[in-house]
Parts: sequence; structure tokens; C-alpha cells
Amino acid sequence: MATTKQRAAARRNVKKAQAASQDEQTLKHLPKRTRTALGKEAAAVRRGDAPTRRELYDEARRLGIDGRSRMGKAELKRAVARAKS
Repeated sequence: MATTKQRAAARRNVKKAQAASQDEQTLKHLPKRTRTALGKEAAAVRRGDAPTRRELYDEARRLGIDGRSRMGKAELKRAVARAKS
């Protein structure tokens, strides 16, 4: 199991990769495994199997979760799940 420090570092790395891919078209330079995972997640959202970040944000607002505007999709998903349980 990853430590809190490792999870924070992984989140930072993902955010850096996302920011870089918006500045340049670097998605095509990402590893095949990563591109596949991103494609599967996007397909799940289009099918309606997974919520969008906007839907998660709205749910977080309804639940009164602090810091939601600074959270990414994965963080919002975890925070909403924690708040519901």
C-alpha cells in the first residue's frame, strides 16, 4: 500500500502531466498503457457509467465538501465517497 507521501507525489505527477499535455500535444507521447487508461475512462463517461468532474463537483458542493474547487476528478470521487459513507 502506498504511503500518504507517495500518493501526494503521484497526484502531483499526474497534474504536471495533464498541464503539460494541454500546453503541448504530449498525449501521443505518453506510454500506451496510460493512453489506454485515459481512453477507457473517457469512454465510461460517454456511456454514462462514470460521472464527469463537473457532476462530481456539483455533488461535492451539495455535500458541503471543503476545497472542492482545487480537487481533480479522482480526488473529488474519493471525497464524495467518503462523505456519503
